[in-house]
Parts: sequence; C-alpha cells; structure tokens
Amino acid sequence: MLTFLKAQASSIFASGFDFLITILLVELAGVHALPATIEGSICGGIINFIINRLWVFTGNQHKTHVQMIRYALVWIGSMILNASGNYLFLHFTNIYYVLSKLLVSILVGVLFNYFLQKRFVFK
Repeated sequence: MLTFLKAQASSIFASGFDFLITILLVELAGVHALPATIEGSICGGIINFIINRLWVFTGNQHKTHVQMIRYALVWIGSMILNASGNYLFLHFTNIYYVLSKLLVSILVGVLFNYFLQKRFVFK
C-alpha cells in the first residue's frame, strides 16, 4: 500500500508539471490543446521516471538504460491513451480541455501506468 501511495504522490507531482506546461503552451503560446498535451506529457514523464526510480520503486539497483527503455514503452502507451482520451473528450463534448486532461490522466494513471511500472519497468 505504501508503494501505491508513493506512486500516486509521484504521479500527482509529475502531472502538476505536465499540466503547467500544457496550460502555459495553450494560454501563453497559443498552441492547440492536443500538441500541448503531448509536450506536457513528455515533461511530466521525465520527472515521473526519475522520482519513481529513486523513491517509489527504489529501482536504482537495476540498469538505468533497461528501465528507461521499459519506461519509454509504457510512457508511449500512456501518451497515446491520454492523447486519444483527450481527443475524444474535446471532439465529442464541450468539456474544458483542462478538465478533460485531468479526467483522462487519472484513469490512465491508475488503470495503466501504476501496474505496468510496478510489474514491468521497476520489477
């Protein structure tokens, strides 16, 4: 249970950074919400990997490059799910892009990322 809570804390922190980048790109730089979501996801993913490796799963005894490759595979899947979910919400509803990003991020984070990171990336 402690690992799950630490993973959620890491995810919240990384997601906060992800959201910050996304919002800044949309609101200040005029970037469309979909590419801004991808850019935010890249930044959040890097932060999440570092925190998870060093603190959550204490995977620093394993080869970094192997974990990075595994993380990248999971992250790409996560990014595809997040972008697709956001696209569906934005295309078929009038939901505000930040709320859409939040809802999709929670679903993908709990149902996809945590289990694959625990059992595949940092096992």
